[in-house]
Amino acid sequence: MLAITACSSVDQEPPAGSGSIVSEKVTTDFDYPTYSKATLFDEAENAFGQLSAEMAEVIAKVFERQGRPQAFIAGEEVGGAVGVGLTYGRGYLYRPGAEPVPVFWQGPSLGFDLGADASKVFILVYNLGPTERIFRRFPGGGGSIFFVGGVGGEAMTKDGITVVPIRSGIGARTGVSVEYIKFTPEREVNPF
Repeated sequence: MLAITACSSVDQEPPAGSGSIVSEKVTTDFDYPTYSKATLFDEAENAFGQLSAEMAEVIAKVFERQGRPQAFIAGEEVGGAVGVGLTYGRGYLYRPGAEPVPVFWQGPSLGFDLGADASKVFILVYNLGPTERIFRRFPGGGGSIFFVGGVGGEAMTKDGITVVPIRSGIGARTGVSVEYIKFTPEREVNPF
């Protein structure tokens, strides 16, 4: 119930500053522009209010391993678990030279997991192609995990598309679980 009410204000405008991507900071990859590391640092700072050293290090590690992303999602999520967990999030998908697209995500988790949390999330998106390809499930638990201090990220891949959610937030949630996240164009209450 906490997760559903916390994400109830949907019709927000994109955060100021996040839509102003400078075109000379992108290159072309598979006919879709990509973001440079410097631009990602700037956009992460816009999303989080301030870019911590830990966040910058996680982004740098992901960048080294995955390369230049074609898109990113800046948003927030809430979740909770007592063995079985739920996560709900919302944000905007940004692409160079394009208008931001609202996206929502939700998903279950199962495992030894306990607690609740609220996080700001910065999701790097690789090999996306057309924007509508983001709307699918991405399984967790099988990808690379990046963790520095209180900031963590996990690479999730489906049909050649890789998303790397990087989270930094408040709350107390510990444990190990298997999860997936499902991106949708509108909010859904059902996490499956």
